[in-house]
Amino acid sequence: MPLRRARSVGALHLRGKRTMRILYLGMPLGALMLLREGHHIVGACISRPSSPGMTRLRRALAEEGAPLLGRPDLTQPGVQALLASTEPDLIVSWFWTRRIPAMLVALAPHGGINVHPSLLPRHRGPDPYFWTLYREDAETGVTVHRITDAYDQGPILLQRRVPVPPRGNAWTLARALDRPSLEAVRDVVQGIVEGRYADDGTPQNEAYATEAPRPSDDDCEILWDHPASRVIARIRAASPEPGAFTGLGEGTLVVLEAEAYPKPPRGLEPGDVAWLPEGVVVACGHGEAVLLTRARSEDDDTMVTGHRIAALLPGLERVDG
Repeated sequence: MPLRRARSVGALHLRGKRTMRILYLGMPLGALMLLREGHHIVGACISRPSSPGMTRLRRALAEEGAPLLGRPDLTQPGVQALLASTEPDLIVSWFWTRRIPAMLVALAPHGGINVHPSLLPRHRGPDPYFWTLYREDAETGVTVHRITDAYDQGPILLQRRVPVPPRGNAWTLARALDRPSLEAVRDVVQGIVEGRYADDGTPQNEAYATEAPRPSDDDCEILWDHPASRVIARIRAASPEPGAFTGLGEGTLVVLEAEAYPKPPRGLEPGDVAWLPEGVVVACGHGEAVLLTRARSEDDDTMVTGHRIAALLPGLERVDG
């Protein structure tokens, strides 16, 4: 099937409100939000078909006769031809984690926009949640930027700042950014309709750029000679998956949650374990310690809490506080 040239933008109206024909890539909830705003989803590629909202989106697009694809390979000619036939005004990406080919962005007269869950240019890449917590950032947010050939490096159209919650993990941080990111998409799309984003946006400042790759095993291994705050930051960043791990006793323990323990027993070296009335306590650097509150073994996904964590430490010499 030959690629069809994207049509010039003709204003669509819904009860007096101008709307757009959108080719959507990402999680179902973003597409459903745009549909509620009156925009036309002319095609959708879903990054995680098992995500909430998929059934509703499938039904809505079936009524419109719009194609719905589950995580397709956007470099395949057949996929590109199908998406080109939708003749979009705008490409919108909300949690689509693969590179979007330039030829797809060129289909739309208004180009493409992506939402990234960090304050770009900080934490560019696929796992900003991990690195936001790992680096102990006090603030994060969402960025709407133009899609360009350089991944996560397009000019910025809008940013929303959000304080990093003092507790929780990478999963809860992601959930905390869901609503701000949806609102940011809604506002930028409407701004494009109204002509408020006619320029290319603000270039990112490379002096402040940092990378956010998938964490390695080295990134997730707990280093007990670090102060308690750094140990907890690593545990929060890696939880619930892949999990921060440590070799204690004869096995490997995956620690999912811990908190600072204010009065560690004297005489413990980093990595030493004490059984206290509150539970299992591990000594850290600087004379500090953490209380393990949730953990699992390396080979079992069953999560245990409190004193039961001690059962996951076979062969470890017991030190009572």
